[in-house]
Amino acid sequence: MFSRPAVQSSTRLYTTGRQLRQDVFHSQKDDPSVSAFLSSFNTPPATPQTLTEKIVQRYAVGLAKDRYVRAGDYVTLAPHRCMTHDNSWPVALKFMSIGASHIHDPQQIVMTLDHDVQNQSPTNLKKYRQIEEFARQQGVDFYPAGRGIGHQIMVEEGYAWPGTLAVASDSHSNMYGGVACLGTPVVRTDAASIWATGRTWWQIPPIAKVTFAGTLPVGVTGKDVIVALCGLFNDDEVLNHAIEFAGSDETLRSIPIDDRLAIANMTTEWGALSGLFPMDGVLRGWLRYKATAQALLSDPAAATSDVARFAHSRLEELFERPVAADRRAKYAKSLFLDLSSLSPYVSGPNSVKVATPLSILETQHICVDKAYLVSCTNSRASDLAAAAKVFKDRAHESADGKTPRVADGVTFYIAAASLPEQQIAEDAGDWQTLLDAGAKPLPAGCGPCIGLGTGLLESGEVGISASNRNFKGRMGSTDARAYLASPEVVAASALHGHISGPGWYAAPAGVKGVRRGEGDGIREEDRMMTVEEALEKIIAQADELVEHAEQTGLGHAVSEAPAVSRLTEVLPGFPETVTGEILFCDADNINTDGIYPGKYTYQDDVTRDQMADVCMSNFDPAFSTLARPGDILVAGFNFGCGSSREQAATAILARDIPLVVAGSFGNIFARNSINNALMGVEVPRLVQRL
Repeated sequence: MFSRPAVQSSTRLYTTGRQLRQDVFHSQKDDPSVSAFLSSFNTPPATPQTLTEKIVQRYAVGLAKDRYVRAGDYVTLAPHRCMTHDNSWPVALKFMSIGASHIHDPQQIVMTLDHDVQNQSPTNLKKYRQIEEFARQQGVDFYPAGRGIGHQIMVEEGYAWPGTLAVASDSHSNMYGGVACLGTPVVRTDAASIWATGRTWWQIPPIAKVTFAGTLPVGVTGKDVIVALCGLFNDDEVLNHAIEFAGSDETLRSIPIDDRLAIANMTTEWGALSGLFPMDGVLRGWLRYKATAQALLSDPAAATSDVARFAHSRLEELFERPVAADRRAKYAKSLFLDLSSLSPYVSGPNSVKVATPLSILETQHICVDKAYLVSCTNSRASDLAAAAKVFKDRAHESADGKTPRVADGVTFYIAAASLPEQQIAEDAGDWQTLLDAGAKPLPAGCGPCIGLGTGLLESGEVGISASNRNFKGRMGSTDARAYLASPEVVAASALHGHISGPGWYAAPAGVKGVRRGEGDGIREEDRMMTVEEALEKIIAQADELVEHAEQTGLGHAVSEAPAVSRLTEVLPGFPETVTGEILFCDADNINTDGIYPGKYTYQDDVTRDQMADVCMSNFDPAFSTLARPGDILVAGFNFGCGSSREQAATAILARDIPLVVAGSFGNIFARNSINNALMGVEVPRLVQRL
């Protein structure tokens, strides 16, 4: 029996059950057979944590002893890896401007060149040489232009390692979550700090759990999953959250690693700061395959060096101590999606928040001018194989067996995520099939996805892409229409000349619409619990009752100390008031492409006046004539979503706008604003009234 504490006052408070809980009887612990069984449950710590919190715990610096991190905490992080790409030279200039000369930990840093690889101008080539020379001098790992997209390199080379935390100065760092690595973006100033000190700051975001049920039907891909999630949960449900994906073993087995990478990649467009899959059997199989391939193909001398990141010995160590969320971890919200009820989806036009079943768009006969199989989202070997199969199937159906050509008037661009992925596709014959179909190859890199190089959308054109963003003006003209879809839908659309699929999908019997919503998706009548889960549920309910009793004093109101009004201290030199005329941008989800066009992002010689001229030009070409120095920019919700470009904040400052008021901000824009002294205030009620 529990002893009852002495009553010291008229209001008696209980101790919660989790503090008094005894796991098992001593006699059970003494029984070897029972003890072995009980140890398999891996009893969680006194403070249950999510997978995100556990990984952050590993890489947080300066925590007090026995301090468990929680969502909402500000922490100092020493990331396992930090990747920078074409913005490495601007980062280097910031790094040197703070007096730093040597990178704190060269093994922590990875540099890649991937965004503007088609640009052969003397200015860009000079910048690329500067980055390569700087990397060589500092002794960091460097991958030149044409080797591949930085995020793909991080995954295929083992820098994004399961159970670790990796950051990059790019918004699609979320992709690392596909291999159970907590990936989240930082901005250029943060990257310079990591170079100099090995550390940066982060506020752990609220954490959302997204549970998948069922299994992926034939003809439905990871791209369809994330496009559907962006469109079906399009009310900022996961804005500025960290996402953890979950599901049964059967469900997760239906989602291959490449599909997980696509899903995690586009959690950025869904509004999240990370998208983390668990460490499970699918990941273990993929890692063992990578380790075996490396052992067979690599130089034996490298097998014992730091280059051998996929060594079997390292895997065994990982598998012995896998990290997972605790059973009683608390989440800010829970959503579910039944994969079995999903069909192919298409995003757009010009918004990821608009998602439509392919079957509906096929009836509208939407003609396309350009098709793109590019980007870190969907241009791996498996994606190229899926696209090639569309043309191979048509060849098998034809009398001459020849590979059909893309439709007249359609230009089809392809670029592999990396050279190794392209080599796999070439060896399988898939790359040649796509070339035979008339596809135009581009170097492994970002290219059209970021709006750089060959093949951009022109005014009035319609494009369909396997990339991750279809924001207005991102892939070319602001008067073009852009859709997003899976590689096979992109290929089929190029073949037919209008948005269409390959015909691989057949709806499962009894499926009527997509089943999704809040919670874990398990119907109460179907819910089965183990004895342990039932006990944990009872204990959790008891704890809630006890906590409620503590707060109310067993029915007697507990007097609270009067709230103390505390004004924020204003530092010397900081303006106590900001006045100006309101410049109202009446829209939600104004993205960084709308604030500062992507085509200028990697031009490092843009002057302050030029930045001011193009500020908000993709949102409204007349903005430069309307905005005056001292104006206060007021916008809707989720202002500054999208990419990590720092110029989205500095261009507003260049326009002499001292303050932005919004219903809410995209987290990475808010981070850039803080680092560059642009004031931002969230006033949702004001925005709603306006």
